[in-house]
Amino acid sequence: MNSDRIPLALLASAAVVLVWSGIAPSGRFNWIMETAPAIIGGAILVATYRRFRFTTISYCVAWLFALILMIGGHYTYAQVPLGNWARDAFGLARNHFDRLGHFFQGAVPALVARELLRRKTALSRGVLLNTLCVCVALAISASYELFEWRYAVAFGGQRAEDFLGSQGDPWDAQRDMFQALLGGLAAMIFLGPWQERQAVRAGFVERG
Repeated sequence: MNSDRIPLALLASAAVVLVWSGIAPSGRFNWIMETAPAIIGGAILVATYRRFRFTTISYCVAWLFALILMIGGHYTYAQVPLGNWARDAFGLARNHFDRLGHFFQGAVPALVARELLRRKTALSRGVLLNTLCVCVALAISASYELFEWRYAVAFGGQRAEDFLGSQGDPWDAQRDMFQALLGGLAAMIFLGPWQERQAVRAGFVERG
């Protein structure tokens, strides 16, 4: 089916990037930890594809997030070349590639939550729906920061530093959650209407 082409292309290209990222990464254990969300999330989307097909925009944004995770897993976020280039070109204090990841960590859950709530509950589009979706994104971001904290306590040393990517910033966790908040808000404001139109055209929801 024509409607299957974009999701299949996204899946195939993500698989190629995953293979690349797993070839001689900076650290094998760090690579596993960083790419695990992309692998698990991708497996869930594949397994549920026939029973609950998301809109194309949701798959595309999830794909972008997966690529960011795979690139970060290959280099460690503090050493991603694109981030180093931006740091040097714009005189930044650190490599900010991880901030991009946390932005999408807010955008993807917000879009997924919006589609699930819109299609599986009586909620209609509007402020309440968008607020709940941003809250979901923030809850997931906060949960991940708690996980990072326990990971650092458990392993410590360079392995923890590579995974955290804080680069000496004492407010790294708070800034990461703020990026997730921005990602969730941006997704609702700019992508939510787009997602709604696609859902209506696909017959997933009724107009209005």
